[in-house]
Amino acid sequence: MNSTIINDTVHVITSTQRRRRWSSMEKEQIVKETFEPGNSVSLVARKYNIAPSQLFQWRRFMENGASKGIENEENLVPESEYKKLEQRIKNLERLLGRKTEENEILKEAVILARKKN
Repeated sequence: MNSTIINDTVHVITSTQRRRRWSSMEKEQIVKETFEPGNSVSLVARKYNIAPSQLFQWRRFMENGASKGIENEENLVPESEYKKLEQRIKNLERLLGRKTEENEILKEAVILARKKN
């Protein structure tokens, strides 16, 4: 009788794992490793046990200037918050323009009222 032994390993996860938190400096260093000769995103992702898609996202952020905040030791503002603030500035500028116009009209009205007296 010909018998083959199949050795399948089953891993059972019994604990709940939390997300790992990477500092900005760690992320930048990991991303830089992907550009080193002989490295690829997949190799570096395996080395740090990170999903390649996560590493590609970090690379995209870095290419779009996210590392500038790291270099300048400044906090980064999410684009959505930036757009909200930009819209608020536009609204305030518009309101300031209206108030300036109202102020000019009132000044003229005071001058005309003084001339009549």
